Formats: sequence, C-alpha cells, structure tokens
Amino acid sequence: MSRKILKVHPKDNVLVALQDLEQGEHVKWNDEEHLLNEKIQAKHKFTTQDLHLGDDIIMYGVLVGKATATIPKGAQINTENVVHSSANYSVGQSKLDWNKPDVSTFENRTFQGYHRSNGTVGIMNYWLVIPLVFCENRNLQVIKDAMSEQLGYTTTKHFSVNTQDLIQQYKNGASAQDILNTDIIVDQHKIESQRVFEHVDGIKFLSHEGGCGCTRQDSESLCRLIAGYINHPNVAGATVLSLGCQNAQADVLREALDSIAPNADKPVYYLEQQESKSEREFIADAVKQTFIGLMHANKISRQPAPLSKLTLGLECGGSDGFSGLTANPALGYASDLLVALGGTTILAEFPELNGVEQELINRCVTDQTAQKFADLMTAYSKRAEESGSSFAFNPSPGNIKDGLITDAIKSAGAAKKGGTSPVTDVLDYTEQATKAGLNLLCTPGGDVESTTGLAGSGANVIVFTTGLGTPTGNAVAPTLKFSTNTSLAERMPDLIDINAGTIITGEDTIETKGAELLELIIQVASGDYTPKAVELGQDDFIPWKRGISL
Repeated sequence: MSRKILKVHPKDNVLVALQDLEQGEHVKWNDEEHLLNEKIQAKHKFTTQDLHLGDDIIMYGVLVGKATATIPKGAQINTENVVHSSANYSVGQSKLDWNKPDVSTFENRTFQGYHRSNGTVGIMNYWLVIPLVFCENRNLQVIKDAMSEQLGYTTTKHFSVNTQDLIQQYKNGASAQDILNTDIIVDQHKIESQRVFEHVDGIKFLSHEGGCGCTRQDSESLCRLIAGYINHPNVAGATVLSLGCQNAQADVLREALDSIAPNADKPVYYLEQQESKSEREFIADAVKQTFIGLMHANKISRQPAPLSKLTLGLECGGSDGFSGLTANPALGYASDLLVALGGTTILAEFPELNGVEQELINRCVTDQTAQKFADLMTAYSKRAEESGSSFAFNPSPGNIKDGLITDAIKSAGAAKKGGTSPVTDVLDYTEQATKAGLNLLCTPGGDVESTTGLAGSGANVIVFTTGLGTPTGNAVAPTLKFSTNTSLAERMPDLIDINAGTIITGEDTIETKGAELLELIIQVASGDYTPKAVELGQDDFIPWKRGISL
C-alpha cells in the first residue's frame, strides 16, 4: 500500500487512517508530519491540531462535528469527544459551472433493452403480482408457488441446506455440539429451468405490510408507490390483488396511475377477493389473468437503446469509513458520466445529506428546485425532532464502529454518490423522475425503504455501495453491490459484484473505477450480467410510511 493516511480536503483538520496505525508512529501527509497519540484503526480519523471544547471538526471541507473535550493533535476522534454538528444553509447561492467528464469512450454506445410505448426503455421485462393490502400476502404466496417453478422462474441459488442430516442425528441421540459440528451446506449449484416465455425475465411478487390499519395518507402513498412500479420501464404489466374493504382501494391506485401515466397501455388486471365466489376461484382467476399478461409481455424482445435511456439509482448501506473515499465517489463519477451522456441519476436518503445541503443547493439549476430541496430537508428534520429524535441519530452501531461517528461525516461521504453534476430536479417520495440529469429524491436512510423508493421513482438499475456487506436488493431494479474495501469483496464474494478497494491500494483511481462500473452497468442493462442480488432472489420491497425513519 503506497499511502497510510489521507487528507480528503485541504480545509480538513482530521486525517483518515488507510491502515492500522500504531501509537507513537510518525506519519506524513505532504510536508506535514504527525505523531500519533494512540493506536488508530483503519477507517478512523485523527486530529491534525490540538482541538478544544466547542471547536469545529472539518472533513470533506465541511463542518461534521464539534469537539466535546480537549482532543490533542494526533488523537482519534470518536463518540466520546465529538458530537454531530452541521452548517446552516440558504437558497440563492447557485454555482452551476460544471466540468463534464470525458465521455468519448461511451459516446454512441448502446444497450439491449425493452422499448415501451411511452418512450422509456426497460433493462428487464417483468410481470408484477402485487397486493393492495397485507391480507392478500398468503394468496400471493400460493400464486407464486403455483407459477414460478412451472414457468421456469425458480430462483437461482448458490447453496442449499440439508436439514435432514440434523433430523437423523437428533434421532440417533446427537448432542448439541454434534449438531454444531455437522456440515449441512450442500455445494453451490444453479437450478436451471426452461422458461415458457422466452422474453419475460420473471414474475415479481411484492408482498408488504401496508394498505390498511394505517393512516389514509400512508395508504394513498402506497398506491402512488405501486403506480410507480407498474409504470416502471422494467415492468410489462401487473396483476393487482385487492381484498375489497381496505384503505388502499383499487380506485385510488387507478387514479395514481392515471396521474403519472395518463395514456398508459400496459395491461393491469384488478381482482377483488370479496367479490369472488371462493378463495380457490379467486386464486385461479389471478393465475389465469397473470398467464394472459405473460403472453402479452412476451411479444417484445431486447432492442438497441442509447445510454441516455438509463436511469441509475444511487444507494449506500452498511457504510464504513472508506465509503466516502472509494465506492461512493467512484459511483459519483459513473453518475457524472451517465449525466453527461444524457442519462438520469437519482440520489436518495435525505437524512444522509445532512451537512451538505448548501453544496447541493448551490448545484440546483433553479431557485425553485433549490427551495423545494431546502423545504423537504427542513420539514424532515423538524419531524424527526418532534418525535424525540434527530438526524444526529442516523449512524448505526456498525457505521460508528467503522469510523462514521456523526451523521455529517456519514452524509458528506454519502453525498459523493451524486458526483458533481447540476441538480436538475428534486422529488418528494413517489414522484417520478422525468428530467434527465441528477435528481434528488426524498426517502429515509433505511436501505430497503430507500431502494424501494428509488425504483418507485423510475430507477431501472441501482448501484448499492457497501463497506460492511448487506444481503438486499430490489424486486424490479437489478441492484449491483459495490464494495468499498477489498476485505469485504474477498469475504463476501456471493454478495459483491465489483470492488472499489483497489482505489485504497492505488491500483485504481476514482475515475478508472467509475468507468469500470459504468461498463458493468451497461452489461446488466443488456442482460449480459446478472447481479448477485438478482441471483440470490433479493427482491426486497418495503414501502415507507411517512413517519420518522432515519
């Protein structure tokens, strides 16, 4: 490794340890030499000067915390000596000078996608079966069991578990230790099955816990989200299951779909159980309608499309102290490349933009767009405080353990996923991305709630950066996992698609890794590469109830 430490921004008064450093060790950044007062673990930060109570902690060039005690030069910052703090922000300071990246390598490139009548292009061709209320989840599972395997859509697996060995050992009088010592994992394999519908990539069954027993606003929000999924370019049509008496009525969904796609011609079949003769007949009707929908969906095939038709969702989760140094800025560079090519990208997780609001406001193309972002951030923060919480509570125990000790530190690194391009639009939850360029989408910081929202607003592919590893994905938007460090990529090869840890070791730059990522995105978009999350069947779908979720 060529470097032991890193100063992210010239204004910073902390340095990042790129590897474990020993107490008493001398480390040098440019012409500055630092004597370490204590052992500093990789990914954590130490001070470049003596700090006192109330002094600012600066990282990424922005305020990320305040000292709560004297911190000598060369000492590690942690939750015992630093508290979250972020700068105020205001509208009216736009700075729209943008140095576009060189996109000559990608100009005139295409991907093989599914062209929809509204001009969008999907990278997959899915059929949805989705309930309007949790009461239909059991019926959803029955339909899934009836159709998936027989139509050739059995989930690809990396391993299976042989529970019969444990049963036999138990019958033979095995001890608890004998059970623990038993290898019950069957070698990796892939279930191959012939699809009945060659041009349909899968049936997606989206169970959830909403639709009733919550506020009417939550049910209406759920219907808008489902409408976004039906309208999604990766979706050919849908079968909608309704009980009949729930808050999330079919008419509410129809109105939501009409509002975002008034001339839509996708087939959508609505079935209401309380109007059926029996549960058996209701399920049979759903299966038959879905089969007819698949016949319709199978009529189109992949055709060339420009990269400008891609909409990329920018996500992070299980973040670590390297997230803002490797995978996030590399994803940001890929975002800039796609924007420069005329594509669309969406940055979500508003609690993880706390502290960098001014930078994003300055990048908004209009004051109206900037004001909408400021208003959404202020309202979200106020609701958090009214509930007895705040953005300051956002970092998880895993984040803190790996060096993200304040929300502002986490946010400054998370915002790097959005690159440097102008912000063309700001979207509230469930609003559709209709303007090319970088969009900001209001979602919570929870990984699956956020990815669910990204797909609901039109992201047809998602890149999910992670430093700790997370077994999540999305039902309709193929999700690539981008490791921030090589150790994770080597430890969890079944989850990770691409590794940004080579930036730390000097084998890659942010630019070369970002370009490599865009190449992989193009492969996914053409159906030439299947992300690990798709192989593992990680079809997560968690709608956001508009309460406080950080």
